Amino acid sequence: MTIRILITGGTIDKEYDKLSGKLEFTKSSIPQLLQQARCDVPITLEIVMLKDSLEMVDVDRMEITKRCIDSSEEEIIITHGTDTMVETGKILAQRVKDKIVVLVGAMVPYAFGGSDALFNLASAITAVQLLPYGIYVTMNGKTFRWNNVRKNKKIGRFEELSS
Repeated sequence: MTIRILITGGTIDKEYDKLSGKLEFTKSSIPQLLQQARCDVPITLEIVMLKDSLEMVDVDRMEITKRCIDSSEEEIIITHGTDTMVETGKILAQRVKDKIVVLVGAMVPYAFGGSDALFNLASAITAVQLLPYGIYVTMNGKTFRWNNVRKNKKIGRFEELSS
């Protein structure tokens, strides 16, 4: 089985632009992360967009959903900004059936030292192979159903709404 990774941007792929002093997108770091992890799982990468999730609109979420539906793979990981993962998860859950979709991101860009990107991506790769059909968020070593998680901005972690 091959896993499809849909790359949509988010902090995981941001880099510091020394001229503007801002975090920006120039390319995806996912190929480098996979190489660093020495991942032996067959993976197909597909760049959908490189966008901050706070700038995503429903048209973007529908494009992500369409790519999931059109994918021949049943196991799909979506790299995504952490601020609006749940909103994307909601749209995916309404339309994507018979697939395992895991949304994943990072609190610190991969390009920075001390990033959680590699650990989170590795967790998503494992989770997508073990979970039943559905839409999930994997962050900080935990996996949540899309509708039972929130980002706690005060502590910089994802937490379950109810157990």
